[in-house]
Amino acid sequence: MEKTPCRIRATANGPYVVEGVERFENHLGEAIPAEPHMALCRCGGSANKPFCDGTHARNGFTDAKDPKRVPDRRDAYEGEQVTVLDNRGLCQHSGLCTDRLKTVFHSDSEPFVTPSGGRMDEIVRAVRDCPSGALSFSIDGREAREQVDWGGVREATIVVTKDGPYRVAGGIALVDDGGVSVARNAGASEEHYALCRCGQSQNKPFCSGMHWYVRFSDPAASDEPTLFEWAGGYPALLRTTRRFYEVYVPEDPLLAPLFAEMSPDHPERVASWLGEVFGGPKMYSEQFGGYARMISQHLGKALTEEKRARWVSLLGRSADESGLPSDPEFRAAFAAYVEWGTRLALENSQPGATPPPNMPMPRWWWVCDATPGSRISAFAPPEAEDQVAVLELPAAGVAPSFERHVKGLFRQMDRQSMRFAFDLWAYPDVKTHAHDILERVRNGSMPCDGAWPAERVELFARWVDAGTPP
Repeated sequence: MEKTPCRIRATANGPYVVEGVERFENHLGEAIPAEPHMALCRCGGSANKPFCDGTHARNGFTDAKDPKRVPDRRDAYEGEQVTVLDNRGLCQHSGLCTDRLKTVFHSDSEPFVTPSGGRMDEIVRAVRDCPSGALSFSIDGREAREQVDWGGVREATIVVTKDGPYRVAGGIALVDDGGVSVARNAGASEEHYALCRCGQSQNKPFCSGMHWYVRFSDPAASDEPTLFEWAGGYPALLRTTRRFYEVYVPEDPLLAPLFAEMSPDHPERVASWLGEVFGGPKMYSEQFGGYARMISQHLGKALTEEKRARWVSLLGRSADESGLPSDPEFRAAFAAYVEWGTRLALENSQPGATPPPNMPMPRWWWVCDATPGSRISAFAPPEAEDQVAVLELPAAGVAPSFERHVKGLFRQMDRQSMRFAFDLWAYPDVKTHAHDILERVRNGSMPCDGAWPAERVELFARWVDAGTPP
């Protein structure tokens, strides 16, 4: 059977109809089951995101461009080694350039680009990573379009970003209902672009960053994410490993000789390893050989503590600069694994070492259950946003029940802060610890951000005195 050509059809005032695209991913780099033909929501209202459920026909969605959109104008910013080309009218405001190369790309000042403020390789990386295709570069008067477009070798891929647009790469054709190519801004890439899915872009079908302003959001994630999810998935880990191997390793006298003969996809391999260890998909096991393969890469290398410590230090710097989460909970777990893993690598690399064969892939978790939300931030407002009023007060003489009256006393924040010991939303746990909880709410040591009002304490005491009914 002949393979369906890859294309996206932006239907009139309706969904994107996707044909022949096999690589369909979420923002973590995890595969979303793809069909040969799919209808993806572009009005922002579907209850089945990212797929269309017909809401566009009821909410008045229109695919018209806003006449007040940012003008379609391509600017050239000349530097000593490279000239950066940019069209603000196409930008989706992802912040990938301004957040990670602030000496070159400026979000709050003019000129927007100062090419002499950074190294050429870093500028090229930022331009290639621009998801909207607004950026390009030229050298000696010639635009390096083939470099900007990754040499045209990327697999056709659609990524559903978190609370944002569809990011399209790999040269997928974009056409209208009549099969005619959709008009693009000056200098726009046809290899990669970003499509609006909040329904509010000023430059439809392309994203203009309006999802930030209308607070477009996907369904809430798990309240107990894996390290992989919290990190931002494979794309975030890959940004870190690329930063490490492209910027720091080549200029370091200890590490450069060690990695001089590494394969071109080594950053992808290490990101896949970290992703799997942190609870993500089994990318390293399935693509590169799993734990046994990793062990084989260290045997006989005779690594030194100095090299190990340098590796740890520079990876941490790369994590900072690539935007990995900086909260204490994630960094405690990240640093703990890096220390553990590199010390194993050091041991396994020594002459005469015989690591145990057939060991499973390690799986890392939050350190001592210090998960996101397990503590109150020093910057949290005095009144937590998820403060819940008593749902229902039982009538006089009627015993309170856990489900109707008591469970609602505990906020999500309270639950998270106690998860290391028990679950405040689970009846068996609260029943078991009822007297201890009562003592603490009476003396004001629980919850940790302020004492309960007297009526809440009284309600909980009535439930305890009644024998803790479910």
